[in-house]
Amino acid sequence: MKPGIHPPYGPVVFRDKAAGHAFLTRSTRTSDTTITWEDGNTYPVIDVEISAASHPFYTGAARVVDTAGRVERFERRYGRRGGR
Repeated sequence: MKPGIHPPYGPVVFRDKAAGHAFLTRSTRTSDTTITWEDGNTYPVIDVEISAASHPFYTGAARVVDTAGRVERFERRYGRRGGR
């Protein structure tokens, strides 16, 4: 890497407040807010709205879409068109 053009790369804690989950990783992001991690060291913390701990795709808690109800609601609103 070319010296002097890259941002500093260091340890950062990403915290998902919705799931109550946090993980320590390395990043170029930084924050003024800090947290004391399990190892006793203090790291900058970045709060995120969603992570793999709270995303429905990863947790398996995806909502079931009621497609039949949506079609019926559409037909009620706009009527049936065509000659079914």
